[in-house]
Amino acid sequence: MVLVSAVMLALAGCNGGDLIAYDLPAKSARYTFEAKTNDVKTVWEYTSAEATKGDAPKVSPCMGDVTGSNRAACRPEPLIFLRYDFDLALDNSVKAGENHDITVVGYYQPRLTALPKVTSLKAETTFDGGSTWHPATTRATGKNTFTTTIKNPRRSQAPKGIGLRISATDSQGNTVRQTMPTAYTLR
Repeated sequence: MVLVSAVMLALAGCNGGDLIAYDLPAKSARYTFEAKTNDVKTVWEYTSAEATKGDAPKVSPCMGDVTGSNRAACRPEPLIFLRYDFDLALDNSVKAGENHDITVVGYYQPRLTALPKVTSLKAETTFDGGSTWHPATTRATGKNTFTTTIKNPRRSQAPKGIGLRISATDSQGNTVRQTMPTAYTLR
């Protein structure tokens, strides 16, 4: 038996939600999936359960069902995606030397039938292109929603901008780690 899963990669800048499919062994196992787009690196670690017929919702069938190329059971995988509200100025900058709040929302493919809960989120910043990382204060502010407060340095201390690394875990032990070398610049 082969699993075929579809993943909407919003990070890839895909228009219309391009789908990616991949085959996994039929047994339940732990997997790592990595993607890098525009210098943003995302690493997911998740447990894939054995697929059964009916795992894919009828309104959103598996790619193999649509194309007729695969009749094996398939299912979407429980990858945590991250959506950001950076609250930036029009030039993608924020004021140097001040605290800045960023809202991060963890979400899943709408095709999943049982949605896990994002239970923790850790944020780190870099002012030197990733040579050193500094923890940022993070607090839960809603369902799968967190606010992290970045203590922006003076502009001269981060001339190329602020990098961000976010790590999140959900109630099923699935994780995501996303690294943005430059999330925003300072003015």
